[in-house]
Amino acid sequence: MILMSFKKIMKIFYKILSKVVYLLIPFFSKLLILMNLNSRVVNQLNRLRFNSNHGDNYSVIVSQLLNEYKLTALDVGAQGGFNGDIFPKKYNDFFKPIMVEPLKNESNILINENYKVIQKGLWSSNCKRTLHILKDRTGSSSFYMPDENTFDLYDIKKKNYSLFNVSSTSEVDCTTIKDSLNGLEVKYLDFLKIDTQGSELEILKGLGEYVPLAIKLEVQIIPMYKNVPNWGELINYLYKLNYMTCEWSEIGKHATRSPAEMDMLLVPNFLTDAGKKLILSREKEFSSLMIILGQIKLLKLISKKLNFSSNSIVNNLKDKFFQ
Repeated sequence: MILMSFKKIMKIFYKILSKVVYLLIPFFSKLLILMNLNSRVVNQLNRLRFNSNHGDNYSVIVSQLLNEYKLTALDVGAQGGFNGDIFPKKYNDFFKPIMVEPLKNESNILINENYKVIQKGLWSSNCKRTLHILKDRTGSSSFYMPDENTFDLYDIKKKNYSLFNVSSTSEVDCTTIKDSLNGLEVKYLDFLKIDTQGSELEILKGLGEYVPLAIKLEVQIIPMYKNVPNWGELINYLYKLNYMTCEWSEIGKHATRSPAEMDMLLVPNFLTDAGKKLILSREKEFSSLMIILGQIKLLKLISKKLNFSSNSIVNNLKDKFFQ
């Protein structure tokens, strides 16, 4: 009876609290708008959530799991060097990065920084493609033409449209991930990052026998470039390859209530036989990547379901991500 009474009291308390919070929302919303902090506060809280596991240093655990093995990472859209905020740079030494940069001046910079560089574009086949270069917006060059009709959906001011003017074009020799990595005698691809302003689907079609343990994509929900495949087509293609989405976070401003562009992280779908087999075949590499990427709770769940040999290590990890 006492327990039931306590439950009823708590139920009434939460109902009253929810009504109070609901009544206060307009007041706090107006206050945040007045201070120009509304979206900034939300974005900052989201960043804190997604980076909540990055404060701890798991280098000792990762070293124990990898035992001198270096994770092979393919960085497609590599201007600025490897790992520009994907995970803490303290983990960079666990990777053997291969950079993809078709523009000679940019690729030479990477070579001078001692990166291994593929000096071609990537596509679904060996071909030539026209690269549209935007000198006033670093990192926005694309095999597709910018689409001015969608700029306002990205909350881009009319005066800034000129930043997307194509300054020049370049005929680029393209190859596939499969042919590139075969040529470099790479056996396994552990981590794949693609940020190519719309070419993600075509690049993934050239994977061949390579099956990354984690894929990081920049995905345009509303295409900023003409004739870019629908993002649903991209995600469906990856789901058919036995991948599942485990994280997405919005990029930049947008006029819509949902993000116009997102960073997405995908891992093998452990609920399918093919995904399960892939994870178990490279269990320690997978666990290391999940720790580095901050996916602690999901790693613990997968480890338990698939009965990892490293369960004792994984079970001691603490997840700080807050819902």
